[in-house]
Amino acid sequence: MNPKNAANIYRQSTFENAPPVKLVRLLYEGALRYLDRAEALHASGQAGWASWVGRADAIVEELRLALDDEQDPATCKQLDALYEFALHRMSVAVAENRVEPLREARGVLATLHAAWRDVEAQTEHAG
Repeated sequence: MNPKNAANIYRQSTFENAPPVKLVRLLYEGALRYLDRAEALHASGQAGWASWVGRADAIVEELRLALDDEQDPATCKQLDALYEFALHRMSVAVAENRVEPLREARGVLATLHAAWRDVEAQTEHAG
């Protein structure tokens, strides 16, 4: 078996069998990783940094689309506002070719990631 195929199969099964809280955490981790790559490329003057911002943007859009305001309208409204802020700051970063707005978006996502890690830990201890 090709090691690359084995890794892809493992990765796919990890996502397919993961509880929803873990999936959300993994999405945040992906967005943060992409923003870090974008900032590193921008700092080194390399092209393509905006495509990494676009990947992070797509993840945040998916998180936003997954909000279910029937479950907890107040929390969904707050999360939506935070996602909108992060998306806006990412678009400003690309439009103005600056990393500071990117760092602001990353800060919000890092805070949310930490909160979801706490939720995941509480869920694991409860079950």
